[in-house]
Amino acid sequence: MAESFGSDAERYDTARPRYPQAMVGRIVAAIPGPGVLDVGCGTGIAARQFQAAGCRVLGVEPDARMADLARNLGVETDVATFEAWDPAGREFDAVVAGQAWHWVDPVAGAAKAAQVLRPGGRLAAFWNVFQLPPDVAGAFAAVYRRVMPDSPFSLQAMTSQALDGYQVLFTKAADGIREAGGFSDPEQWRFDWEWSYTRDAWVDQLPTHGAFTQLTSDKLAEVLKGVGAAIDAMGGSFTMRYATVAVTAVRNGRSLT
Repeated sequence: MAESFGSDAERYDTARPRYPQAMVGRIVAAIPGPGVLDVGCGTGIAARQFQAAGCRVLGVEPDARMADLARNLGVETDVATFEAWDPAGREFDAVVAGQAWHWVDPVAGAAKAAQVLRPGGRLAAFWNVFQLPPDVAGAFAAVYRRVMPDSPFSLQAMTSQALDGYQVLFTKAADGIREAGGFSDPEQWRFDWEWSYTRDAWVDQLPTHGAFTQLTSDKLAEVLKGVGAAIDAMGGSFTMRYATVAVTAVRNGRSLT
């Protein structure tokens, strides 16, 4: 699934939500210099936000289709999994990962980050956790149950309880950092924000999520039709609450070799 997102890289880049500027600014303010490595950079969504904040960014992305688009949009990108990527002696002030660290081995990834971070550099893995209004989540869940009974999108997973499910990812990332060594004790930084979606905007981004990238075309069309009808019935738009959570730690001492 990790390499399925490039099937429609342009849609992914256009439709996927960005990250809160408050988080980008806090990370940039907490690192010793402008060099950023973006792990699993995809099409460069987060990378371009860090560039806009004055950073020099290199991306690492396993899907060549995503990497090609990232390059076309101005982000230098190496094609590799992070665990297999060769840093070739390069060092960075931050290693970041947006919606990607759960595809990386948490211990090997943290150890690799420690190798390439300068002293005082920061590892920050972050996720956008969507929290649908209960009535919207209920309408969507009914569509998913009908069309894709094995969908991971339960009512609980799409509302405020979504953070509970993501806590497993946050804990796994933090435990990996501790086990790898060389870092301060990990922290969680949380940023709450909202975004309004029209029917078309929500339907456009839906196919970019992993659970939908592997659906047959007819099943996907049925999901999109049902979700679109549900939004139409609510007046054609809704407001999403997001919680963006970063698991972050500071590199101690010298880089590992």
